[in-house]
Amino acid sequence: MDIRQTIGWNLRRLRVAKGLSQERLALEAGIDRSYVGRIERGLENVTVSALEALAAVLGSNVRDLFAEVDTSSSRPPPLRSGRKPKGS
Repeated sequence: MDIRQTIGWNLRRLRVAKGLSQERLALEAGIDRSYVGRIERGLENVTVSALEALAAVLGSNVRDLFAEVDTSSSRPPPLRSGRKPKGS
């Protein structure tokens, strides 16, 4: 697994754990939603500024995005689609 895939895997893992959609994460980080999707798929050479913004929204350190991935584990599951009920 190359570093772009590692960052993407960890980004998705942290985002799903926080219950954030790609759209919400991108909005709060001030970046484009499609960029977040490309990062998660390991297609982008992500900038340091974007890593800082994403980590801040996720309440984690940038180094958490570089954590070694256990290749025997399954990809983090997607969030349930649709809007959250009001009050959640």
